[in-house]
Amino acid sequence: MPTVAVPSPSDEPADEPADAPADAAADGPADDPDDPRHPAAAAARAGGTAALDRVVTGCRACPRLVEWREETARTKRRAYLDWDYWARPIPGFGPPDAPLVLVGLAPAAHGANRTGRIFTGDPSGDLLYASLYELGLANRPESVRHGDGLELFGVRITDPVRCAPPDNRPSTAERDTCRPWITRELELMRPTVRTVVALGGFAWQAMLPVIADAGWQVPRPRPAFGHAALAAFPARDGGPELRMYGCYHVSPRNTNTGRLTTAMLRELLREAARSAGLDPR
Repeated sequence: MPTVAVPSPSDEPADEPADAPADAAADGPADDPDDPRHPAAAAARAGGTAALDRVVTGCRACPRLVEWREETARTKRRAYLDWDYWARPIPGFGPPDAPLVLVGLAPAAHGANRTGRIFTGDPSGDLLYASLYELGLANRPESVRHGDGLELFGVRITDPVRCAPPDNRPSTAERDTCRPWITRELELMRPTVRTVVALGGFAWQAMLPVIADAGWQVPRPRPAFGHAALAAFPARDGGPELRMYGCYHVSPRNTNTGRLTTAMLRELLREAARSAGLDPR
């Protein structure tokens, strides 16, 4: 049986040990938020982003997703037979004090689930990282795998669902079970984060309760998703507001049909970066 590689999930040292062992029961604590391995409990204990990135890689809360990510790593795709798949939840990527956060949907089975880095190993990520490089927000235009030396400047990328789902379709229950990870991530970034880009309608809808739980006010009626849509969320404690832009997802389904062009993506990322206080080129 092929082995599944487990590289370190963060380029920065963790400031506390992981709470969830990798060999936790596959049926996991999904139905018990008081279980110390449940995302609601484990995420809350993370004292920093590095710790959160480490702890999330041990999560086994959703049995269907655990089974799929590991089965994909065993069977592999023919083009990647020589790869040792990551086959774990995917942590966020980028500096913990980034003012700009990009939010996707979930890892791809043969993309991030293989490479260990979000939006890496598939056409969606190829376009996204090349665009960030063109804007001066990355040190190179391609992302190959975790630990390859890629750096982002002022940008962090994350997902509301951390495991690869079958057919790229997480269930509502899986999305909600996973929510504490991204909520805690946004809470930890509150001192610096100013702008979010939701890549697709799923990310937009998933982020609204996250934004509310992390300390901002979500207006009623809730703002609707659209490409270049912009919503503002005042902080409940009187701090800086958070802005969220909508962007069509960078999937081949959108880019191959021209619904999202490279120029559209770069222009939206440029505007979002400026709103976050960055200086894209």
